[in-house]
Order: sequence, then structure tokens, then C-alpha cells
Amino acid sequence: MSINLNLDMVMAERKIGLTELADKVGLSLPNLSTLKNNRAVAIRFCTLDAICRALGCQPGDLLEYIDDVPHDCVFEQVDKASI
Repeated sequence: MSINLNLDMVMAERKIGLTELADKVGLSLPNLSTLKNNRAVAIRFCTLDAICRALGCQPGDLLEYIDDVPHDCVFEQVDKASI
């Protein structure tokens, strides 16, 4: 995956644990753990918003684009003539 979620690093910087953040954000521990361990394949904007509010950070503090990692997302080619 070419987008990393650095939630673990931001949590460590803010000295907040998984249980405390889960309570503040309203996510279950397993779901937040999936995000923290960078195993998520998607994140809702409302979840990202809640995490940023709880940690006092910006989405860019959590998300990192890595160009050299092959991506596993496949997008369907759109024929411009059909648009």
C-alpha cells in the first residue's frame, strides 16, 4: 500500500493510549487497533475527523504517501468518449 497511516507515531507523541483514544473517538478497540497497526484498507472521513479532533492534529500528520511502494489498488479505465 502506498499510503501509510502513522496513528501509532502520533499517539506516542501525544502520550495517549489505545483505550483512551477509542473512548474519545467512539471506535471499538479492534477497529482502532487496525488503524493503529496500519492494517486498514480504508478510513471514513468522519473517523479521520474524530481522530484529528481527539489528538489535536491535521490529517497530514496521520497520512503519509510513499511513492516507491507498489500499489494494490486497481482502478477501472474510463473511456473519455463515454463521459
